[in-house]
Amino acid sequence: MGKIAKYLNQLTVGNVFDNPEILEEYSTDRSALKVKPKFVAFPESTSDIRKLLSFFNQLATKEIEVAVTARGSGLDEGGAAISNGIIISTKKLNKMLEIDSRERLVRVQAGITLRELNTALSVSGLMIPIDGHEDETIGGLISNSPVDECYGKYGGIYNFVERIEVVLANGECLQTERLKKYAVAKKAVEKSFEGELYRKVSKILKENEKLISELGRDDYSRVGYPGVSKLAKKETLDLMPLFFGAQGTLGIISEVILKAMPLRNPNTRIVATFKDIGTAVKYMEIVKEFKPRKLNLYDINIIMDAKETGKNLDGIIRKLDDGFAVFCSFDERGNYYAKKIAEIRNTLPRTAKFIFETPNNKNILNEFENSLTNYLNYVKNGERVPILTDFYLPSWNVASFLGDLRILQEKLDLDLELYGSFGASNYSLRPKFDLEGEDYRKKATTFLKAGAYIIDRQAGMLAGGTPEGRLKAVVTNADMPEPERLLYEKIKNLFDQNGILNPDIKLGATSKFTLTHFRDTSLPRIMV
Repeated sequence: MGKIAKYLNQLTVGNVFDNPEILEEYSTDRSALKVKPKFVAFPESTSDIRKLLSFFNQLATKEIEVAVTARGSGLDEGGAAISNGIIISTKKLNKMLEIDSRERLVRVQAGITLRELNTALSVSGLMIPIDGHEDETIGGLISNSPVDECYGKYGGIYNFVERIEVVLANGECLQTERLKKYAVAKKAVEKSFEGELYRKVSKILKENEKLISELGRDDYSRVGYPGVSKLAKKETLDLMPLFFGAQGTLGIISEVILKAMPLRNPNTRIVATFKDIGTAVKYMEIVKEFKPRKLNLYDINIIMDAKETGKNLDGIIRKLDDGFAVFCSFDERGNYYAKKIAEIRNTLPRTAKFIFETPNNKNILNEFENSLTNYLNYVKNGERVPILTDFYLPSWNVASFLGDLRILQEKLDLDLELYGSFGASNYSLRPKFDLEGEDYRKKATTFLKAGAYIIDRQAGMLAGGTPEGRLKAVVTNADMPEPERLLYEKIKNLFDQNGILNPDIKLGATSKFTLTHFRDTSLPRIMV
């Protein structure tokens, strides 16, 4: 063990490692990239995080720069949870600290997973309605602010967070809250880093009022720090929105207070299949008005691939060799909406087939819901690498986007089956790549840039469902308008004056670094 790791182990209660086996394990997340860190730390308290950040911030003042990256469960698909410096894992910060069942408030450490949180809340008849990966940490959900499959109804993690505690770059703690004008003024005169933040953020908001107002009209972009448009509200100021989608570039989230909601009824599920996308979109536009919990679209080839692994999906496919499947579920008034959809069916072509959930077909619908996992994992001679995932696409352009996609598929010789949430306007493409092939990096890069072009052509956004990280930043950094870039740089430089917090993602990502760090071996973990 090196001198720095030994010193950090004396400094903190948690462990810091620099042995090759652990560094190798933390050199990948769920992205297409691989970057080996110098250290991996497992803090056991907010105090540990503060000491680690204070140490590396002081090193940076002596021109010894070590990048600091926060990591939850390592599920990021854009390369934001890997680093060539130190990775601070929140794995051991997974406790539920307080719960107020009457007020539906819960205080947790940032490393608690969605599964752990909802399991604990269910005892009190409560839940957080996020349909992300169950192993995603709450801190990770805030840092990435993803558009999940229930986003169309519940609006994502942002709607359920009341306050956060953040460890800033210099080791100080910030506990966010919405402050009235006089309280902001009081904070701003304090001779502390927190006082400086309130003082200079207020100045940034005033100097960029028009630009920030324009950014606030767009609810889909995850590029930069779009939360800046939500800081000021009715003569109040709250710094918390900046950290949603910031991917650890402004501070490391250590604790969170969330507001839960009552548990919902079991879902009522319906699957419909269509030969053409036009009819499918017409149907989904109607169903969307019913506010379903989920409203998802799948290329039928995804279901056919799952069938080849042994899944019992004949009742879904019904001899279709091309077309689309639409899945919707309701957690309120399910029977009522099922009757409404049965009425809609009579207005559609006879080729449209429906399966309404009954006690006898639950298993078929369960297998249908698992079919995407089969599609992503049972791949011969390659991997479905997440190059172009979680992008925004407006509902009225889904059909025309598929037209562009067919042309791109022929040019690149890739299987481009679209899937995603029509309810949340969030979609993904996961073609198979041979990671050991000589042309893999070139082909993957071409796919990223060409895919980004047709997304933009159809009024979509590449970083519309998750932030840009390292991978999407290859495109978004080049396309970002100068005034917007300067605004975000001011924010980054204010919070991270010595540039230690995940400096080479988002605005700091470079094409050269990203494109030379594509991994050439498949991940041993299940991809979802």
